[in-house]
Amino acid sequence: MMPRILPRGARCLVLVVPLLILANRASASDSIEQAGTVLEILLPATATGLTLGYKDGTGALQFGESAALTLGVTYALKYGIDETRPNGGGQSFPSGHASISFASAEFMRKRYGWEYGLPAYAAASFVAYSRVEAGEHHPQDVAAGAAIGIISSYIFTRPFAGWLIQPDVDPRYYAIMLSRTW
Repeated sequence: MMPRILPRGARCLVLVVPLLILANRASASDSIEQAGTVLEILLPATATGLTLGYKDGTGALQFGESAALTLGVTYALKYGIDETRPNGGGQSFPSGHASISFASAEFMRKRYGWEYGLPAYAAASFVAYSRVEAGEHHPQDVAAGAAIGIISSYIFTRPFAGWLIQPDVDPRYYAIMLSRTW
């Protein structure tokens, strides 16, 4: 079974509490932007912290590969397309904040399960929202960034050794899949 570094109830709090604290202060658009920027840093830091906490060198390598691909594709597109931002600036497409946030969220979900993935995806979604709310990106910019990040992590990440519970959804049935990697 997967070693636990935090009690079950505290796992969600790792990402949710900073989000709530920052959202409480977010009474104006600039505060929402600041909260999103903090979460954009907190998500990859949390993913890295999990690899350290689990003594998971393979996971650290997988996250590094995912982050490198995510940032490489994101910045190649940013400079290659040079789309105008809603605030008049350049290099809007795709959102770098969204790409690394969703890469981190998908890494945590696929490597360590939905216990970490669900709050990470909520935080990454807030980051994407904050970029649109602040006038830094169009909705399609953050959607493209999210897709780049998710696909990059999906390609490089393998489940952590131990039991993994995942939903299995088909048009004909809904199931829960239990698997173990050795």
